[in-house]
Amino acid sequence: MTTQQLEYLVAIERSDTWADAAAQVGVSPSALSQGVAELERRLGISLFERDGRRRVPSSDHPEVLRYAERTVAATQDLARWLEQRRGGSTGTIRLGLIDAAATHHFRDVLRAYRDDRPDVELRLTVGPSGTLLRALERAELDLVGCVQPPEIPPGIGLSPVLDDPLAVLAPADSTSTRPADWGPWVTFPEGSHSRTVIADALASVGSTFDVVAESHQPEVLREMVLLGIGWTVLPLAGLGPVEGLRVVRPELAIRRLVLAQRTESAPDEVRDDLVRRLLTRT
Repeated sequence: MTTQQLEYLVAIERSDTWADAAAQVGVSPSALSQGVAELERRLGISLFERDGRRRVPSSDHPEVLRYAERTVAATQDLARWLEQRRGGSTGTIRLGLIDAAATHHFRDVLRAYRDDRPDVELRLTVGPSGTLLRALERAELDLVGCVQPPEIPPGIGLSPVLDDPLAVLAPADSTSTRPADWGPWVTFPEGSHSRTVIADALASVGSTFDVVAESHQPEVLREMVLLGIGWTVLPLAGLGPVEGLRVVRPELAIRRLVLAQRTESAPDEVRDDLVRRLLTRT
């Protein structure tokens, strides 16, 4: 296999059409098709199948794609490091954080880092844990602060940072005290790591989990509770004022926040300095 063939596979995954993928990697559509065909020949499996006039991924495609993304990511990391070394620059760090980490837990650290390292371009992306981890795998981010996932993605290393208590919040006029009477719920969307923690914790105390509304943003979920749409479970840290809400249980569960980075990434003193600061929050 060649790195170029793996880049073709990654480009197809990230593009709407094969023509767009070919343009992304700077080759003709026929050259892209030939490269994929050669990759299939060398692997001895089919990565795509015909569905009418369309080519769709085969059952073997996901595993090979994961390998391709890790390999392309490592190659891009090395290329960026070499470019920085040759140019004598410190470069850029692409950091992804969940909202609570960006606006509360790491806010002061990031402000101090920007003041101390004006030579570094720090690009911040805020989003859900799953989205950020996927971007990390694809080398679109260099470092991610997120909720610990149920399973560690291949090629990703995790470092625990802190434990974040999750509280049960209800409208102020609610009177229910038994877990069996809690709800209905407004919570994070399906697939969210925090939602998994919340669902497991509610089940363990005997509460049903009837979800009537969803949002990735804790502030939006808080407002939904204020409107009387339902109950929620959120971290109190960094949430803001809770007037009009009743804290039914201040520590229903704990979600662990971690720093994630690719295990095969090239050495980077600038990134390692930021990691040290985030881990110690100093």
